[in-house]
Amino acid sequence: MKQNLTFGETLSLTSMLFGLFFGAGNLIFPVYMGQMAGSAVLPALAGFLVTGVGMPLLGVVAIGITGSEGLRDLCRKRIGDRFAYAFTCALYLAIGPFFACPRCVTVPYEVGIRQILPAGISSQTGLFLFSLLFYILTLAISLKPGNILTWIGRILNPIFFVVLGILLITALTHPTGNIASFDAVGAYGTNAVAQGILDGYNTMDALAGLAFGIVVINVVRSRGVTEPSAVARNTVRAGILSCVLMAFIYVLVALAGAGSRGFAALSDNGGAVLSDIASYYFHGYGALLLAGIVFFACLKTVIGLVTSCSSCFVEMFPGVLSYKKWAILFSTITFVIANAGLSSIIKISLPVLMMLYPIAITLIVLAVAGHIVPLPVEIRLGMMTAAVISSVFDFVRALPADWIAAANLGGALSFLEAKLPFFADGFGWLLPTIAGFFIGWICFRLRTGRSVPDKAQTDDKIRADQA
Repeated sequence: MKQNLTFGETLSLTSMLFGLFFGAGNLIFPVYMGQMAGSAVLPALAGFLVTGVGMPLLGVVAIGITGSEGLRDLCRKRIGDRFAYAFTCALYLAIGPFFACPRCVTVPYEVGIRQILPAGISSQTGLFLFSLLFYILTLAISLKPGNILTWIGRILNPIFFVVLGILLITALTHPTGNIASFDAVGAYGTNAVAQGILDGYNTMDALAGLAFGIVVINVVRSRGVTEPSAVARNTVRAGILSCVLMAFIYVLVALAGAGSRGFAALSDNGGAVLSDIASYYFHGYGALLLAGIVFFACLKTVIGLVTSCSSCFVEMFPGVLSYKKWAILFSTITFVIANAGLSSIIKISLPVLMMLYPIAITLIVLAVAGHIVPLPVEIRLGMMTAAVISSVFDFVRALPADWIAAANLGGALSFLEAKLPFFADGFGWLLPTIAGFFIGWICFRLRTGRSVPDKAQTDDKIRADQA
């Protein structure tokens, strides 16, 4: 029985997983951070890599080391069936057809394509035509999930590397000033590492790490590796290599952003920074180059999301729809919602994603920690219950200002900012979740009379919960 992928297969799988992870947001966050950090770009990068690379890596590792079939299986093993169905559906629909996929369609349009539309074509018509092209390409590739390794790992991702490489190599080999002479701005000037951690956290790639696990597992199995421990080992290896590659690209993108201070004013967002870099070095061709970079970045991510969502829903709801019908449904929903425009999508999606993120991180921690030390059911349920409840705080905090005012929630938010540590930074869930750990430990002690759980008994309890 085959135990390991070949070197070539591992490289292709690594490229594929990187391609699934690395969308437009993975360009926009680090390039903006680089411009704002200036001379403090290296400390900011150190913080960014902790969360921007560490969290998605742990997501893939959590799937791999627990021998899970995917997100739902991981949730079932650590928490229970009801939570598994609810959270898996919520996560896949949020980062799939309802929010993240439509956003991935509209971002390349807003950042690049709209700038090069022929005269006479309205913005809405342009968006419709572009999203229709995106829909056709996504569906054509997603309908054959067995070919995703070839399409993303061997075709789309190399094209993306070439196009992005042209921009980054040109920018980094033709600097217009010394990065060390550019003062850090705002929080980057006082604590660049902490701000970098926040920036990496805000990529929310831990969600993608959990979602793409099922795609990686299916690809590994399709290459003849079927033993659970071997599948886990190859999955973790691909996760580590892809995240190392992602970290390398983050460093280059952030340095390019810092170097843009030599010829561009400070921008409000990373898309504008990328546009300034492309325009400065490539003049009339800059918009076209940027459009190509963002297009390929988003296309491969959307294909991965549609594929993983469809695969997951086939397993969760057997007999309801076939894989192809799920793929058509999710692609169609993405196309329809994308035509609402980027601003509307962000306004609705950000609060939901901010609510799901603490739950995902807590699940990852429980999976990885539970693989190392025994975690009784009381601790697992205590931490997850606290994370779910406190994640509502992040949901409210991320709502549009006019919605908060209309619901008269301003007072509640001010109270939380004053009383709940780290709430203003987006980590309001952290202390409640830690408190959930101690509450769970106390409950465990009351039930068993013991302070330290026994691994054998904990494993038996997990199996009983699953049954």
